[in-house]
Amino acid sequence: MASQVVRGRRILVVEDEYFIADELRLAFEKMGASVLGPVATAEAALELISSQQAIDGATLDVALRGGQSTAVAEMLFERGVPFVLLTGLDEDALPEPLRQVPCCQKPVNVQEVLSKLFMDDASH
Repeated sequence: MASQVVRGRRILVVEDEYFIADELRLAFEKMGASVLGPVATAEAALELISSQQAIDGATLDVALRGGQSTAVAEMLFERGVPFVLLTGLDEDALPEPLRQVPCCQKPVNVQEVLSKLFMDDASH
């Protein structure tokens, strides 16, 4: 079912841990998604988002190299792009504006990420 929901989608991966980023990329591509990134910094993510006309969803590591990913989250909110946070932090430790976003704890489970990212589509 997950591959039917993901096939043909453009998914941005923002993650600074190489193995997690690569695991997500490989899993999404195997299901037929087009992966943007992975990128490891907020600056790279903002550049990539600005250069894309359409992004169907994103995974966003909360703590990236060089700081938090709050600016990336704000840009995704502005564009109406659904996203899931990936973190090793307690949800209570998240910055206030991010507490409303679906969250997956690291180490990540790709199926959980997809179900939270495209939960409205999966229920149809």
